[in-house]
Amino acid sequence: MTEGRTDLHLSANHSSPSETAVFAALRGCYDPCCREKGISVVDMGLIEAIHIAGGNVRIDMVLTSGWCPFAMHLLTDMEHAVAELTGVEHVDVNIVWGPTWSPDRLSPEARKKLSLPMEQLLPLREARLRKDHEPSIENQTTAP
Repeated sequence: MTEGRTDLHLSANHSSPSETAVFAALRGCYDPCCREKGISVVDMGLIEAIHIAGGNVRIDMVLTSGWCPFAMHLLTDMEHAVAELTGVEHVDVNIVWGPTWSPDRLSPEARKKLSLPMEQLLPLREARLRKDHEPSIENQTTAP
């Protein structure tokens, strides 16, 4: 749990953060496994719901696996990113266990980044299949 801005004067002068702003902040948060590909927690489909009540923000998220070793790191990054938004006083990130995550939750952009480049893989597959159909050297016998 991260405490953001708690100055009552500050919170009285600012409106609640918008859901759009929270999503924008979360687009800068990455599961360490997907950081190098530039796939955010939003694009991975990890965000189940965002609840905003005044300066309090609660984020419900799913994990790709219950055994994710980076879950605490990810939660902390998300809390810090959202706590920086104007009007946020408190952030709470909750892990929810239903629905379960599946690749269907990936955004089209994430799906594209994670898909195999078929135009590059097909020629390799065809070459392997040709090689599989050629007689191997050990199966060939030579005449004495």
